Amino acid sequence: MAENKDEFLDDIEAAEAEAYETEEMDDEAIEIDSLRAERDEYKDKFMRALADAENARKRAAKDRQEANAYGGTRIARDLLPVYDNLNRALAAAKEEGAEASNALVEGVELTLKELLNVFDRHGVTRISPQVGDRFDPKEHEAMFEAPLPGTKAGDIIQVSAEGFLLNDRLLRPAQVGVSSMPG
Repeated sequence: MAENKDEFLDDIEAAEAEAYETEEMDDEAIEIDSLRAERDEYKDKFMRALADAENARKRAAKDRQEANAYGGTRIARDLLPVYDNLNRALAAAKEEGAEASNALVEGVELTLKELLNVFDRHGVTRISPQVGDRFDPKEHEAMFEAPLPGTKAGDIIQVSAEGFLLNDRLLRPAQVGVSSMPG
């Protein structure tokens, strides 16, 4: 019996040692799983931060491109009345005919030409509709409508002021009169 008792105690000690080792291995497995989960969480956060940084870089590049293309919008709009006034001065000087000084007319023409060169360098283009063209609400502003014989509804019958684009953005629509002649 003593022998059985000793064997029994040895078996109990062996079982306890095995349980301790298993428990220790379970603790290590739990810790490894925990570290893996933490690693995956950090990897996910890193990937999101990387994507956010890439999106911010793309947004900044787009903003820079727009600033280069449209940064001069305010000054271009402010110069449009100068263009209008030079055109009026030129028209008035030409109406006066011989009374107007040729030097004055030539000076105004050169000034107007230089202003148009500056516009061209900075991407400002004229919208110059002609009488008889079709009204386009994307580029024209109807100042009035009138029935004019010999025209169709929607035809331009008078041009009051030219319009302007900055690259592909409308600065000012061309101001026109439009025919309202029925069918």
